[in-house]
Amino acid sequence: MANKISFSLNGVAMEKYIEPNLLLVDFLRNELGLTGTKVGCGIGECGACTVLINGEPVNSCLTLAVTIDGKEIITVEGLAADKLSPLQEAFIKEGAVQCGYCTPGMLLSTKALLDKNPDPDENQIKEAISGNLCRCTGYAAIVRAVQRAAKELKEKVAE
Repeated sequence: MANKISFSLNGVAMEKYIEPNLLLVDFLRNELGLTGTKVGCGIGECGACTVLINGEPVNSCLTLAVTIDGKEIITVEGLAADKLSPLQEAFIKEGAVQCGYCTPGMLLSTKALLDKNPDPDENQIKEAISGNLCRCTGYAAIVRAVQRAAKELKEKVAE
């Protein structure tokens, strides 16, 4: 029997009926058409399915969709409206996007970090992305991108 849930998705209030055994990643991709959230390992090891629930990075492949009732969800589609976010721009400028499969999860994990700590050091960035695997970049470009975004966001606030 389907359960009615209410939640905010990328800033939009929603109500949906969903089956109690539906995974959040499948709900986002198959029911809502938000395919930026990737299906990788399916066991919470790779981070490709990372979304933010109430500002915290969560593996959506391990999360039942019914648990988002009353919560705020951010997917990669919610990072930018008309133009790329400063974090997305920094990923491009620093070459942190190669095949792109890990990018949505990396962006959301690092957004959560920057929201809590606008001036993270290298070790804090590495810790924030420790749940996200990338086979292409070697992580150095990702760390540089987060540092660049932090600097640019700080300068923007100072203006």
